[in-house]
Amino acid sequence: MIPWELLDSVQVPGNNGELCLYKRGREFSIRVNNCELMNSSVHGSEDALAELACAKVVAGRPNPRVLIGGLGMGYTLAAALNRLGPNASVVVAELVPAVIEWNRKLLAGLAGHPLQDKRVTIREADVAQVLKEKRCDYDVILLDIDNGPEGLTRKGNDWLYAKEGLEAAFAALRTKGVLAVWSVSSDRSFTRRLKQAGFEVKEVSAYARGSRGGGRHTIWIAVRGS
Repeated sequence: MIPWELLDSVQVPGNNGELCLYKRGREFSIRVNNCELMNSSVHGSEDALAELACAKVVAGRPNPRVLIGGLGMGYTLAAALNRLGPNASVVVAELVPAVIEWNRKLLAGLAGHPLQDKRVTIREADVAQVLKEKRCDYDVILLDIDNGPEGLTRKGNDWLYAKEGLEAAFAALRTKGVLAVWSVSSDRSFTRRLKQAGFEVKEVSAYARGSRGGGRHTIWIAVRGS
């Protein structure tokens, strides 16, 4: 078997963790403290995150505005762009500068160079801070941060999935806007917190490898009613 090759490593801001990019043949892996966060051959549920959320707003909103928390390997961004029309605008908040650089160079071709799309604005920032800046500004918010509500990368991500973070997401959405959250597994307490924040919630199970299986991940589709 071809061994994994370490391409780059950086410290996670606000944490003692080390984020590493590996390559094996045509396969890429991003890991933190040797635990895999994402793999270029397993992104079906990340695609579904964007497709399910954007499908709910594209018909009635000619100029949809989307916020994506977490760039990853660019698959969620690419799936959103494929669903959105030419007048959409997508803001991507990525905290780790190296991840942005990887997506511009080493990982650029995996998802079809989505950062080159003119509809995209990339911000080197914590999505939590971006959420606090605007009210009623987004039609869709996609959160693909860490491993979901049970964080792995940095403690600061817990705020996003707590009461305060969900209330900030609710406030940042327009009426009937959609908050979609990716997670490695289901979490009943998180579903309850979404409802307490005022969202209408649907929990969806999505294959990690799309139609090819590879296990299932969880996606919450939460709609702001008013």
